[in-house]
Amino acid sequence: MMTKQGTVPRMPRTEREADRLIALAEVDSTNTLAGEMLADGRIGGDPADDGKITVIAADYQTGGHGRLGRAWVNRPGESFTVSFVTVMPADVVADDTVNGWLSTLAGLASRDAIRSAVLGSGARPRQQDCTLAIKWPNDIFCHGLKLGGILVQLVPLDEHRTGVIIGIGINLALRAESLPTPQSTSLQLHVDPLPDAQVLRDLIAAGITAGLRERIARFVHDRKAYAARLLEETRQVSWTLGRRVEARLVGGETIVGRAIRINPDASLAIVDDEGVEHTVTTGDVGVLD
Repeated sequence: MMTKQGTVPRMPRTEREADRLIALAEVDSTNTLAGEMLADGRIGGDPADDGKITVIAADYQTGGHGRLGRAWVNRPGESFTVSFVTVMPADVVADDTVNGWLSTLAGLASRDAIRSAVLGSGARPRQQDCTLAIKWPNDIFCHGLKLGGILVQLVPLDEHRTGVIIGIGINLALRAESLPTPQSTSLQLHVDPLPDAQVLRDLIAAGITAGLRERIARFVHDRKAYAARLLEETRQVSWTLGRRVEARLVGGETIVGRAIRINPDASLAIVDDEGVEHTVTTGDVGVLD
């Protein structure tokens, strides 16, 4: 089915992997739709379904957005715009000693899925340094450029249950002239030969679904122990650690310095130019070198 802007995605692998797949040619925002469906009970209405994963995929978003309200540029047939929705125990989501890992967990699952889809399709990096990394807290980086972003939103359902929406945007086949910023990139610029973007989207979405299912289950089962595992995993693939960064905090403050450590609660430690250490839990952190 075609619309002026997009085509309904064909995602047979994702349909088999997910508990429910909603595929749309065009939508305002997959995250917005997910929030509406959680609010009116179309998702998460039955506690027996807690832990199940609903996937909402669109070929084109008219109002997609990332962190801090930024618009997410996407093009029909060239972008990955998918939200993954589940319900978790409220006490797990509210535990501020570990809940910062939910966002990074999604980034790691996305990185794994992209790597698996690329290797499984027979594609190979064009250069040795076209490896995938995670820029704190969850951006997917390739060759030092932003390949994808993640927005996690929470929807309280009752005192025991919280809906979790993980919106993921990835540039799959955008041409260089279509990229939104000089700091952005697209997968097809770094690896080849890639399959058709529809097939690639399905491969990645199915992989993310499987990865999120496993990782969230482990997080819910023993969040303290799994947070420690996530910390070690993130250190190994971090694009941020050891680099000079600029952190723009929600309150308007800016911190410039070197990222020295990811803490057990998923926050980032930065030492500024005066030698003062700062802990960043939320905000926009850009890598300067």
